[in-house]
This record gives sequence, C-alpha cells and structure tokens, in this order.
Amino acid sequence: MDRSEGFGERLLGALLDRAHEMPPQWIAPMIAEEVGRIGGRDVTVLLQDYAQELLVPLPGRGLVVGEPEVITDSPAGTAFLRATAVEIPQADGVRMYLPLLDGSDEVGVMALSLESIDDDDRRLLRRLAGLVAEILVTKHAYTDRFFQARRREPMTVAAEMQWSLLPPLTMSVPQVAVSGAVEPAYSIAGDSFDYALNDDILHVAVIDAMGHGLDAATMATVAVGAYRHARRSGIDLAEKYAFMNRAIAEQFGPDHFVTAQMMDLDTATGHLQWVNAGHPAPLLIRNHEVARQLEGPTTLPVGLGGEHPVISEHQLQRGDRVLCYTDGVIEERDAEGELFGEQRLIRCVNAVERARAEEGIRAGALALSHTLKRERGGRTSDDATVLLIEWRGGVADHLTFLE
Repeated sequence: MDRSEGFGERLLGALLDRAHEMPPQWIAPMIAEEVGRIGGRDVTVLLQDYAQELLVPLPGRGLVVGEPEVITDSPAGTAFLRATAVEIPQADGVRMYLPLLDGSDEVGVMALSLESIDDDDRRLLRRLAGLVAEILVTKHAYTDRFFQARRREPMTVAAEMQWSLLPPLTMSVPQVAVSGAVEPAYSIAGDSFDYALNDDILHVAVIDAMGHGLDAATMATVAVGAYRHARRSGIDLAEKYAFMNRAIAEQFGPDHFVTAQMMDLDTATGHLQWVNAGHPAPLLIRNHEVARQLEGPTTLPVGLGGEHPVISEHQLQRGDRVLCYTDGVIEERDAEGELFGEQRLIRCVNAVERARAEEGIRAGALALSHTLKRERGGRTSDDATVLLIEWRGGVADHLTFLE
C-alpha cells in the first residue's frame, strides 16, 4: 500500500497538527493560510449570533471582516440553514460558502473566493470546513473572543448562565433530529432544554423555572443538572421526575417550582413516552400541519411534590414532528392586549411548516421562533422557547465498516 501523503492529506494534516497547541488568536491566520494553499482568497468566517438572526464575521489577521449577513436572506444563510455548500459565480471566479458543521450542529459558515473550482476542490473544501468547525468548537472553550464576536447587544448574567447550560441547538442523525430556539436571546432566564441520544433512545427535557432573572436561571440550572444526573443513572421517566422534584424542593423550598416536559423516544420504533409536569401539551405535526395536541395526565410542577406521575405514550409515524414549547409563547399579549393563545400558535406552525417543507429542522425551528416573535409584535416579556423533534425512522446505514 502507498502510504505517502497526497496534497489533501498534507493540507488537512498540517492544519490538524498545528491546531493542538495553537493559541486561539492564531486560529484565524492559520485558516486563511491553509485556504491560500489551494488558491483561495478573501476568507471570511461567519458565526451565528445569539439571536440567531445574523451571521457575524469573526475578526482575525488574514480574515476579511465585512458586514453581518442575514441568516434568512443571504447566500451564507442558505449554506447555514441547509447545511450545504453554495457557489456564487463572480466576474473573477466563484465565491464559495461552506457550512461549518460540528457534527450536525451549524457553527457558522466559511466563505472564500477561487478563480475556478472542480469536484476535487469541492471535496477538499468540504473536509477543510469540517476540520475548521471542529477546531473552532474546541478553541471556543479556551477563549471569550468567539462569544464576543457572536454577541450583538448586552447580555444579562442569567442569559450567560443559560447559554452555557444549553446543549448544541441542533442534533441530526438518520433516525431522528432535534432543534431548538430560545427568546429573548440576550435576557433568557428560566427556560432551558436538554437532550441526549443514548443508543436507540432520545431523551429530551424542556423546563421553565418560575420567576425572572438570576433566581430563575439558578433554579433552571439545578433542574437541568438534576435531570442530567437522573438520566445518566439510567432511571425511568417517573423516577427522573421524583429525583428532580427532590432536588428543587430541597434547594429552594416549598414556594418554588419548575414546570417540565420529559420525553423518551425510541428512535428504532417511534414509540414516544412522556411525563408532563405542569407544562403546555406538545403539538404533533404530521404532513406539515398540526394534527393534534399530545394531551395526557399531568402532575404537579417539579418542586411541589406531585404524586407518582402517569407516563403518557404515543406511536409516531415516520416524518412526524413533535413541538414542545414553554408558556411564554402562548401567554404573551400583543399590542392590543390580546392573549396570543394556542390557536394562533397552531396557525403559525402550519404556515411555517408549509413554507419550509423542503428545508431541514434547523431552518424550521428558527423560522418558527422568528415568526412567533413577529406575531407577538416583537414582544417577549417572558421566556419563550420552542423545541422540535423529528422522527425519521430507519437505521444509521451511513455507518459502515470498511474492509
């Protein structure tokens, strides 16, 4: 076997070898240098802002820092939402927009210009973008610079806590996908969500801690921490509720509570189970419209000492989506003082589903969050969170062993 390096391996290998001990401030020049080796120029790295409305340029020597690009109306936004490369012909070549994917979560977009492009370039650039995304995510934990680039307005301490608590906003595998959005992005406090895919079971929780500000953020942090601890202990949904209930009651006393929705989805069969602890009932979306509410017995919110909860069940069909949301979505009042309500939410969901039928779950969750905000007249006096779950069925047939 010929084990000598080819051009692509040398380029990607050099980037990987150098990145391990590279200080965060040198990541941008290193990216620009590696892109230059394949004839690329005018390199821009765009990161999603916290409001999920713009792709903002990452500053750094060697990178072009222009104006932010609107996610919903730009070539960079198209690459971001659809997780696919976009090519724009120009007088002196082609402008490439490559999604930066950390697994299936979109970190941002890398843009660059080439005089010409062929399939070998496309393959190498796709792999280079994947490696750049992994490096950015790794270095993100070592520096504040990426946070600062993404932040477009002042953020509260509570929101800082919540963003640090959240998992990646999107996760997608062949059998199932999850995507969420939180509002108000820069002052979110009591809302949060969490998920984990353990073998064939997707575990999901959406929580809403009472109150506002730091008190709510602290309670949400304890609730999510207790949920994760219980989940990792391998106990069932009813036991998770009991564990979270004790954690909140012991820490905050009898006058504090957290509403919660906890779900387990068997990604092999589509069998969905959930416990509703004082939360709005989820919506079942089928064939791009709301089919029904997933109603079932509810128990008291976490912290109030409810009885052993009843576990609800439903069998999903392939392509079904389940929308979980917090009460801030439907309890907001518009400029005329009218309550937003569930029926208006359903109309918004149906409109977004029809308009975004051909796009992925990331685009769907983002469009829904933005649509709901517009319908509320831009008002978000309480936290408003949406989380979409899509069951696709099938098996992970893209994972094969090479002989």
